[in-house]
Amino acid sequence: MYQGIFHRILSGARGLWLPLVAALILATPAGHALAEPGRVAKSASAASSKSVEASAREFDRYFRQLMKKSGIPGGAYVIVDHDKVVAMDTYGVRVKGKKQKVTSHTVFRLASVSKTFAGSMAALLEHENKFNWGDKVVRYVPELRFKTPALSMQLQVQHLLSHSSGLTPNAYDNYLEDNRPLSKILPMFSTIDPHCAPGKCYGYQNVLFSLIEDVIHKATGVPYGRQLKQRFFVPLKMEDASLGWESFMAASNRAAPHVQTGKGWRPVKVEKEYYLAAPAAGVNASISDMGQWLKAQLGAYPEVLPPEVIDDLTTERVETRRHLRHRIWRDYIDHAGYGLGWRLYTVGDDRIVFHGGWVAGFRAAIAYSEKRKVGIVILMNAESRVISDLTANFIADITGRGKLVQAIAAASKK
Repeated sequence: MYQGIFHRILSGARGLWLPLVAALILATPAGHALAEPGRVAKSASAASSKSVEASAREFDRYFRQLMKKSGIPGGAYVIVDHDKVVAMDTYGVRVKGKKQKVTSHTVFRLASVSKTFAGSMAALLEHENKFNWGDKVVRYVPELRFKTPALSMQLQVQHLLSHSSGLTPNAYDNYLEDNRPLSKILPMFSTIDPHCAPGKCYGYQNVLFSLIEDVIHKATGVPYGRQLKQRFFVPLKMEDASLGWESFMAASNRAAPHVQTGKGWRPVKVEKEYYLAAPAAGVNASISDMGQWLKAQLGAYPEVLPPEVIDDLTTERVETRRHLRHRIWRDYIDHAGYGLGWRLYTVGDDRIVFHGGWVAGFRAAIAYSEKRKVGIVILMNAESRVISDLTANFIADITGRGKLVQAIAAASKK
């Protein structure tokens, strides 16, 4: 069912196995519950006493257990500790019914994990004084208007990336799903108003988030896609990464999207819809690429992502209180918020920085512990909610709030 691509890494005198990582999604999961929370199970010092390698070995068992039980065609994961890939491995096939295995260079759609790239690029340019977070969006996108013109003038660049425009969540996403370009959707905002002043409340957006592409292009004179390639993909050696539908379809080693039917998972065509909102959902990458991206976010490449930029990305701009009630996280997190293209969860004296993605046949997740500098990415070619269980239980394990062995045991009883 799967192809292992474990690699031996030297760490002093020890050899480490390299499995593959999976992604983090925030959609309400079903089918596989979290292990019983260890609420006061471990102190932070006790959690840190367990090696990342031990957690990685247990995660690999859990990953394969849930992938097999759910019949998911293919996936991959990577686990990073500071600047080292501890584990990377793959599972299954690129297309159900075909023989081509998922490899470390198989390209998946990242869906909303793309927002971490847009936020990082914008923060990098803002720190280079190409524009300011407090700039009015209408300076770069003059055609954007709300029903009340004064409210349009209050919308700042930072509000785009923190989902704090004040609008109803997912405003006009239905038109994205009808393959309408942003230029045809923007005029519709003139018929609505935010339900709170920009910057004051959270409402997840894809259309407005993607306006950062116009800001970047007008502020620098360089298109967003070229910026990604020059500033991130090339220097980080993300050899399989790209932006857009055409680039995804041009990749010979790519995963096919799958949706659940009464007869199991079925491959479907690759939709263009959310590619039209490139900063929100347009990046494609392999698990090998995502190991590099995770290392960069953990501070391993300060020449690409300086520490002050990472700090800015992970500074909370708006509280997301409703995520405290999320079934998969509610027993673990003490506070929830959003930075710039990243979700921020407080777990005891640690903080989890993460994002998930879900679009037409793909799931993706990325998460890391700010204190331990340990993170994970998971990619799947199926719309399965088990990615939430995988991600949350790994995070619970490394922060001492739960145990992967308990999650494995609980899943085996179902």
